[in-house]
Amino acid sequence: MIRDRFLGVDGHRLRVVTELDRPGTPLLIFNGIGASAGLLHPLFETLKVPVLTFDLPGVGGSSNSLVPRRMFQFARLARRLLEALEIERCHVMGISWGGGLAQQFAWQYPEVTDRLVLAATSPGTLMVPPRPTVMLRMATPWRYLSAGYFRQIAGEIYGGDFRGDQVLRERHARKMTPPSIIGYLGQLYALSGWTSLPFLHRIQAPALVMAGEDDPIIPLANARLLARRLPDARLSLYDCGHLFVLTRLERVCAEIDGFLDAEVLSAPDAAGSASRTVSSLHSAEGARPG
Repeated sequence: MIRDRFLGVDGHRLRVVTELDRPGTPLLIFNGIGASAGLLHPLFETLKVPVLTFDLPGVGGSSNSLVPRRMFQFARLARRLLEALEIERCHVMGISWGGGLAQQFAWQYPEVTDRLVLAATSPGTLMVPPRPTVMLRMATPWRYLSAGYFRQIAGEIYGGDFRGDQVLRERHARKMTPPSIIGYLGQLYALSGWTSLPFLHRIQAPALVMAGEDDPIIPLANARLLARRLPDARLSLYDCGHLFVLTRLERVCAEIDGFLDAEVLSAPDAAGSASRTVSSLHSAEGARPG
C-alpha cells in the first residue's frame, strides 16, 4: 500500500511517500528539479520492489528552507530520512536533476547504497549541454506555474512522445504541483558548480544508466559518459525523450526490477525489447578512464 505522510527530518516537515510492504531492499528515488513525489506514483504502482521518495524542501508538500543547501547536504538530509525510517541499506535511483543527487549519495554513503539507477541525467555542470533555448526554459519554474506555457514548450524541452501527443501533455500538466520559487532556486543553487566527474570512478555500486534517444534536456552523450566513468555500469537506451521513465513505464520498471534482483540480473534482459542495451556490465569498449 502506498503511504503518503509528513515526517520531521533535520528541522524540516518533509512529505514522504513510501511503499515498503514488498519484500526486498528499498529503492530510494530522487526526482527531477521542481518535481513533486506525486509524479512518481505510476512507478510506485508498477515496480515490484519496495520504494520510497520525498519532496525536497520547497517542493510539493515539503516546507520551505531559507538556508540554501549544496548537493552533499541534500544527500545528508536523505540519509537522515532513512535513519528516521530505520532503513539501513537501500538502492538509489535519480531522475534528471535527481540523478546528480543519486550520484552524490552513492559516493557519500557507500555503506548504505547497494545499487544505483540513473535515468535521464548527467554528471552535473561539466556535461554536454542542451541547446541554449532549452537551458533558458529550464532556468525558471514557469512551466509548473502555467499549464498553457507547459503545453507550449513541453515538446521542445522533453522531446519524444511529448512532441506530438497533445493528450499526453494535458495529462502531465494536470499532475504537476508547482514548487515554491525558493525551493526551485535552491535546487539550481545546489547544482551550480557541482560535478560528479572527480569521483564517478570511485562509486562501487553496480549502476544502470538509462537514457532517452530524443532528450533535449540531457543529450545522449552524457549517459554514455556516465556509463564509461562508472566502474560497473550498464547503459540502456529508450526510443523516447526526457520523460521516458513515464512514457515507457512498463518497460522501464521491468528493467529496474530485473537489475535490482541479482538472480534476474544474470538472466536474459528482463525488459525484453523495452530498451536497447548498449553497454553491459564491465563493457569491453576499452579501458575505462579512471
